[in-house]
Amino acid sequence: MGSTNAQLSTNFYANTCKNLLPTVKSVVQSAVSKEARMGASLLRLFFHDCFVNGCDGSVLLDDTSSFTGEKNAVPNRNSARGFEVIDNIKSAVEKACPGAVSCADILAITARDSVVLLGGPSWEVKLGRRDARTASQSAANSGIPPPTSNLNQLTSRFNALGLSNKDLVALAGGHTIGQARCTSFRAHIYNETNIDASFARTRQGNCPRANGTGDNNLAPLDLQTPTSFDNNYFKNLVNRKGLLHSDQQLFNGGSTDSQVRAYSNNPSTFSSDFVAGMIKMGDISPLTGSRGEIRKNCRRVN
Repeated sequence: MGSTNAQLSTNFYANTCKNLLPTVKSVVQSAVSKEARMGASLLRLFFHDCFVNGCDGSVLLDDTSSFTGEKNAVPNRNSARGFEVIDNIKSAVEKACPGAVSCADILAITARDSVVLLGGPSWEVKLGRRDARTASQSAANSGIPPPTSNLNQLTSRFNALGLSNKDLVALAGGHTIGQARCTSFRAHIYNETNIDASFARTRQGNCPRANGTGDNNLAPLDLQTPTSFDNNYFKNLVNRKGLLHSDQQLFNGGSTDSQVRAYSNNPSTFSSDFVAGMIKMGDISPLTGSRGEIRKNCRRVN
């Protein structure tokens, strides 16, 4: 993993696509102003890309006769969204600089812009990734930690990708924005004891106990400020108001409790650790040099 990262740089497109960043930002801005939740969805796409064979744009590929892509893998089916926004960004970028910028890099920039537009920190995005020519549904099924994960499963998956336990907790703070489907948190609000009782009752109001009823009903991952990037997610965990089982695992008498508490008290520490984690995640196994390609259309290989 380490050796290829040197080839990513924050000024990779300085000569080939001078207006890249403002071009991306204006499309993200208009999507997020139409629907604030889209910011969270775009951030999540970058996570779900990087956690499957590295940050290579594979999550964007539609199924073909030669491979089954990642869009219908369990972690993405009926929940990954924002693909049309990425299409719009790609067309704008292609107009400005044809054939220059990868879809993988567009995802990385879009994730940063989404966080900033919802009030979170900014950072310089390292660029120079190229796009995968294939995708893997099975790798998506096994690589993206499900909401049923316990702390041990979360830390071992993050550690396998070169991300520390500190990165895990900081990056989980991305759940300060966005929504989850009832099917992802039903077991936690009905069957578990490490949850505030009144919070559980509130969530049960929109998520019936029986499987198959209301599965796609949505609830905010952070009840107070679901469209503001802040540290309320961690305050919620301290108060046993984590929506997902995997969220509350980060504050449940285990090794990550003290970090959650620190972030709940200190938003600027959370912000800087989140940025460090995002940059590290963006470094996971990029395709560089002559590997991969620059897709013209993010949904299919050239």
